[in-house]
Amino acid sequence: MSEPQAHPALQNQLLASLPPSEWAKWLEHLEPVDMPLGQVIYESGVTLNHAYFPTTAIVSMLYVLENGASAEIAVVGFEGIVGISLFMGGGSTPSRGVVQSAGKGYRLRASFIKSEFDRSGPVLHLLLRYTQALITQMSQTAVCNRHHSLDQQLCRWLLLSLDRLQGLDLVMTQELIANMLGVRREGVTEAALKLQREGLIRYARGHIKVLDRKALEARTCECYEVVRREYERLLPPNIAT
Repeated sequence: MSEPQAHPALQNQLLASLPPSEWAKWLEHLEPVDMPLGQVIYESGVTLNHAYFPTTAIVSMLYVLENGASAEIAVVGFEGIVGISLFMGGGSTPSRGVVQSAGKGYRLRASFIKSEFDRSGPVLHLLLRYTQALITQMSQTAVCNRHHSLDQQLCRWLLLSLDRLQGLDLVMTQELIANMLGVRREGVTEAALKLQREGLIRYARGHIKVLDRKALEARTCECYEVVRREYERLLPPNIAT
């Protein structure tokens, strides 16, 4: 007899880390959602109605200036949750959440996740550990954008994105990458072509395939490793069954 398949929502690492009793309760409230490329999950200053748990999608948290320029401050995939302001007490955030790589996910009503967080216990500690890891990513992104080359930033961005996807392929235009990194499109084009010439990636029509991940890791700055280690330290895999 074959073993029963795990629920698709357990592709999300946070959901998979819930204790079995909590997972059974949450399952009744989880709503599957499609997350198409470019979808705005939340806008700056708007109170969120749901928290999102990507399974195969990636969401970019962007800060948008008054003149329309933007820069990415963090990226969230199957390791996390979009909407920490719901349980941290703010209700809204000055950033914008945009689907960076299309896929699927699940969402929970704001009232449910707030009540679960307020009950304390394992859910509170899990969400706080994730928030600490996310803050590390935000801080390291700010340092990286200030002190490291565009080449290093692009490698870091590619690696962080890959860590939040299943596989080695990204569907992403250079214009969107430029918006994420807060640089001119021409700069991204030059950096991407350089990586392609050296055999690290293949880029065509908005599709990026990583050919040599080890080389990307050797080429990027220390920022990627700092973020990766912190996520591993705070969020060890713990599959709920």
